[in-house]
Amino acid sequence: MAKEVVTRTYTASIRNQSRVSDDLDSLGFAASKLWNVGRWTISRVWDEIDYIPEHDELTSYLKSYERYDDLHSQSSQRVLQELAEAFNGWYGKRRNGDTRANPPGYRKYGDEHPRSTITFKAAGFKLDTQYDRVRLSKGSNLKEHWSDFILCEYQTRPDVDLSTVESVQQVRAVWTGDEWELHFVCKVEIEVAESPGEKTVGIDLGINNFAALAYEDGHSELYPLSCLKQDDYYFSKRIARCDDSNSEQATRLNQKKSARRTHYFHTLSKHIVQRCVDEGVGIIAVGDLSGIREDEENGEAKNWGKHGNLDLHSWAFDRFTDLLEYKAETEGISVEEVSERDTSKSCSCCARKRDANRVERGLYVCDECDMVANADVNGAENIRQKVSPSLACDGGDRSNGWLAQPSTFLFDKETGAFVPQEQVTS
Repeated sequence: MAKEVVTRTYTASIRNQSRVSDDLDSLGFAASKLWNVGRWTISRVWDEIDYIPEHDELTSYLKSYERYDDLHSQSSQRVLQELAEAFNGWYGKRRNGDTRANPPGYRKYGDEHPRSTITFKAAGFKLDTQYDRVRLSKGSNLKEHWSDFILCEYQTRPDVDLSTVESVQQVRAVWTGDEWELHFVCKVEIEVAESPGEKTVGIDLGINNFAALAYEDGHSELYPLSCLKQDDYYFSKRIARCDDSNSEQATRLNQKKSARRTHYFHTLSKHIVQRCVDEGVGIIAVGDLSGIREDEENGEAKNWGKHGNLDLHSWAFDRFTDLLEYKAETEGISVEEVSERDTSKSCSCCARKRDANRVERGLYVCDECDMVANADVNGAENIRQKVSPSLACDGGDRSNGWLAQPSTFLFDKETGAFVPQEQVTS
């Protein structure tokens, strides 16, 4: 097996929780205060000149603010960077007509003031793997003397040894709702398996089926989004009944919704990679969705319809692709992102491009070669052909029946796995 250096995040408990929790609380509250100040600043700038400051501009402006020095300078920079990213995400939804999207909110002060995550970069921590300890820096405002710091004794899973990793890039102190825990972001050398084969598969990510797969040897698969849509509907109703969208109850509901979505993405990406191993796939071609919010004809914001816009922006497409890439690399499978331009309009058998061929959301009919296909699978096959062209486009006699009758896999909540539709128990 070959070896490769990749990024991994390991979670660790804090053994001396009672001795360090007060200091970590102070940093967590300080991070929330700085977020609130940054939130107020961005709001004023937006109201005045209709502009969202970048995180470096926000950092430069707030360096002189007294709360900035409650944290190590790199930790304060990270808080403002996350805030700027959240505002840019909101603005992207706003441009696409999502009128229900709200900008990032304030983090309350008082008894329900949340403890924000604190990120320590290279200059803000010192790791001692011999005694399983990590020293975390305080900001100058919270130090009792110049060398004051927080010394956390940590415990990782039995199979994790931080002394063997290439390097630790960041340490994050995360409040779980009950106690603090540490997340170590590391560079790790892993063994990479030989490629399971030379075949290819195309993956189309969409607004009805989360993923449609078209394999080189002829069959196809669909992974409907029904599970996530049910979660979105359920949690949106629960959160709407909360007195305040920033309340502790709403925060817990949002965290639970996010955790369920993350589990779904982990399970789906793992399942797809295993399917690729079983089918001898060495290359996964996945649609690059960086331009999905723009219309192909005029480059302006694309209108997906009221529900389409909401669904589209509720998905973490990038998150899923990242999980797919790192799970695939351990199996020796490469993931290539390719442009989705024209993949939904073009016939994967004869390459004719015509908007009218997509007669409805789930059906694609070509008036040139009479191909009938599931529309999402047709898009997936076009994506696959961008890395491995099919003879069908050059006059081959490849049958297209498989395009119209894909296998369907659903997420079974009882087993927590993806199974063929007829085997789902819940």
